[in-house]
Amino acid sequence: MHIYAIVGAGGFGREVMPVAREMLAQRSTEPYRLVFVDDGDITGPVNGHDVLTTEAFFALDASQRYFNVAIGSGATRELVAQRMIDKGAQPFQIRALAQSVVLDGNQIGEGAVLCPFTTITSNAKIGRFFQSNIYSYVAHDCEIGDFVTFAPGVKCNGSVRIEDHAYIGTGAVIKQGTPQRPIVIGKGAIVGMGAVVNKSVAPGETVVGNPAKPLRKLGAGS
Repeated sequence: MHIYAIVGAGGFGREVMPVAREMLAQRSTEPYRLVFVDDGDITGPVNGHDVLTTEAFFALDASQRYFNVAIGSGATRELVAQRMIDKGAQPFQIRALAQSVVLDGNQIGEGAVLCPFTTITSNAKIGRFFQSNIYSYVAHDCEIGDFVTFAPGVKCNGSVRIEDHAYIGTGAVIKQGTPQRPIVIGKGAIVGMGAVVNKSVAPGETVVGNPAKPLRKLGAGS
C-alpha cells in the first residue's frame, strides 16, 4: 500500500487535505492511505484522517511513502521536506484538478500545492514546494524560486521573478515587468497583505502599502 502524508494538521493542512483526497481518488491506481503527519499537540483523527507523528508514519508498513508540507513558512517547509526525503519519502504535487488552471509551457517543481481557483498561465518556471493559495495566479513568463508562498488572492503578473523563500501576502498585486526588466522580489522578502508592488523588492525586505514601500521607511515616518 502507498501512504500519502500531509505534513501539518493546522489550518492550511486542513484546507489542503480534501484537495489531495479528491486528486488521489481520481488519479491513484494503487491502494493507498492518506494521513496527516504532525509532531505537535494535535491529536487525531482530524476531519476523518489519522494524525501520526513522523516516527509513526515511517513505522507504517508501506510499499512507498509520499508527502507534501502544508506549512506557510518557506524556511520551515524546506527543513521538513529535507527531513522527509532523507528518511525515504517522496514529494507529491497537490492540485485541485477541476478548479485550477495550468495552461501551456509551464515548468512546476516537485511538491507544489495548487489550491482551488488558482491559475498558472503560460511559460512560467516554478521551483520546489511552491504554495499557491485560493484565487491566486501566476501569469506568463514568471520565474518563481523554491519554497515560495502565495497567500490567498495574490496577483502575480507577467515577467516577474520571485526568489527563494519569498512570502506574498493576501491580495497583493505585483505589477507586470518586461523580459528585459522583470520585477524582482528578492530572496526571503515579504510582500504585505494588499500591497501593490510596482518595483523590485530587495532580498529580506518587507514591503507594504500602495504603492509598496519598505516597512522600515514607513516606520521612520517617510
